[in-house]
Parts: sequence; structure tokens; C-alpha cells
Amino acid sequence: GGLRRVILTASGGAFRDLSKDELFRMCEDDPRAVQAKATTHPNWDMGAKITLDSATMMNKGLEVIEAHYLFGASYDDIDVVIHPQSIVHSMVETQDTSCLAQLGWADMRLPLVYSVSWPHRLKMPYRPLDLAELSTLTFSKPDVEKYPCIGLAYEAGRAGGTMTAVLNAANEAANEMFRDDVGLGFLDIPKLIEGAMEAHKDDLKINDVVLDDILSCDEWARQYVEEHAKNLTN
Repeated sequence: GGLRRVILTASGGAFRDLSKDELFRMCEDDPRAVQAKATTHPNWDMGAKITLDSATMMNKGLEVIEAHYLFGASYDDIDVVIHPQSIVHSMVETQDTSCLAQLGWADMRLPLVYSVSWPHRLKMPYRPLDLAELSTLTFSKPDVEKYPCIGLAYEAGRAGGTMTAVLNAANEAANEMFRDDVGLGFLDIPKLIEGAMEAHKDDLKINDVVLDDILSCDEWARQYVEEHAKNLTN
């Protein structure tokens, strides 16, 4: 087909302006400040869960998996880039290397309207996009050491089968525990997800996966996080 590559843009979340070393130092020296900042977002007004996912960039990892299934793209052909302005929301590269991009203000009303009006485009009273006002759009590669959840999502996606269910459930459980302020650290979130994925490898089911398999793995991964989080919060 004509599709060569899918490019997903990410704001970088609450800690995008910190280097890896600065973020890790902040987690060590001032975990209370990390706790407060992780559920705030510089661009988007979203719920606490997805805002924390943005801070860890697991939201983008999940989008990578979604793009693989929605568009039939290989994981090697799905890229993530940091775009602090949150104006370009996604791009597709065609076989001739041209790129088609979807742009708009960082306003959740736009995707919601499109989702309920598709395949039509409704005339809305929103402020039109003004590129001259924006002046500059910037892009950079994400630091996968700063954002380990991106790599975990690619790993789960490439493993396939029930591994993506484990990734998602472990993340949801760790995300909720962090927001509940039970003593779980920000950097403990990817550690718990990685641990659950590693523990699931012997039971990974690739073929003939049915809903009961997914539900069972979901429950198991949440229990894994709950049990192993105790070692991190005590």
C-alpha cells in the first residue's frame, strides 16, 4: 500500500523540560513535588489517569500498539516524536516520503467531535488554527531511558498475544497506586510493569487468544503489581 510510516507526536508530559538526570534527581530528592507535578499537563486538560500516562509516556506506548492494529503497520514503521506545542497530532509518511499531518489546537473537543460526526466534518465555533501566531513548531526524539514505558510498550507489542494485556493492566494498577499516594515512586511505575511482563513470559499465549485469556491476564497483572508494590512502598 501507500503507507510507509506512522509518526505519533507526544507533548512529553509534565516532565518534558527536565533532562533524564534532572528527573531522576527530583524523584530522589523531592518525591512530593514529583507526586504533585505528575498529574498536571502543560498543554492538555485531561483526566488524572491519562495525564499521569502522559508523564510516563505510556499513553504514547499504548498508541503505538493501537496504531499497529488499526493500520496494520509494523512496529518498525511506527515512530514517536516529542512535539512540545501539541499542534501536530499525528503524521503518516507515504512511500514517496511525503508526509500528511493532522494539525489543530490542543483541544480535546476536536477529536471528540470528529469521533461522533465521522465521516462528516461539522462546522464548529472554535478558534481557527493560526500558524503565523504559532510561528514555530519543534520536534525531537524521546529519551527512552527517561521514558522507559515507550520501550516496554514496543516490547509488549512485538511479543504479541497476551503480553499487551499484561502491559496495560500492570500500568493501570501502578498508575492508580501512584495517584492514591500510597508511597509508590514515579520511577516504580515502569519497574512494576517490566516485572509483570518478565514474569508473564513463561505463560505468554500467542495463538488462539480469547477474551477469557485476556481477562485472566488482566487480573493476574493487577495482582502482581499489588503484591510487588509492597516491596517498594515499605
